[in-house]
Amino acid sequence: MTSPRPPGTTPPDPAGPSLPHPGWWQRRIAGPIRQQLTQGITPDKIALTLALGCTLGIFPILGSGFLLCGVAAWGLKLNQPIIQATGTLTYPLQLLLLIPFYRSGEWLSGAPAIPLSIPVLIGRFFENVPLFLREYGMTGVRGILVWSLTAPFVLTALYFSLRPLLRRIARRLQGGAPAK
Repeated sequence: MTSPRPPGTTPPDPAGPSLPHPGWWQRRIAGPIRQQLTQGITPDKIALTLALGCTLGIFPILGSGFLLCGVAAWGLKLNQPIIQATGTLTYPLQLLLLIPFYRSGEWLSGAPAIPLSIPVLIGRFFENVPLFLREYGMTGVRGILVWSLTAPFVLTALYFSLRPLLRRIARRLQGGAPAK
């Protein structure tokens, strides 16, 4: 038998005590950070995240990798910290591939080669910014064309190379249980 409740009190919730509503900090800061750190952490999603981070990290326009990686991770619900770290780590490779992308784009489109030395680029930029953008903007577009032709192959090769490795690692971490 239960003891009588004092008048004016509500009966206890049969589901148990209710949890307090999360505060502003939890809703706006801690929750989204926790979600980004734990989002997309299956072996297959990590393989896709790494492959996309590398592929987008070599995009032939300096400074664009961070934005491209962020948009891709957000749209595909991949792990932001992993894709951003991967995109950042591929920066030296991006620098090495800029001139091959640009020269291949010139060759593919039949455009004449333009000088790509750092002193010439800086000098032309500070002489006349609109002219610089017209001259070198098309070089960038041609580089993007070559990147667009090669990116699907790079992405596919990286993904299918990384996926079995990450699945094995996940199985080991789970004590031998099969990982998807």
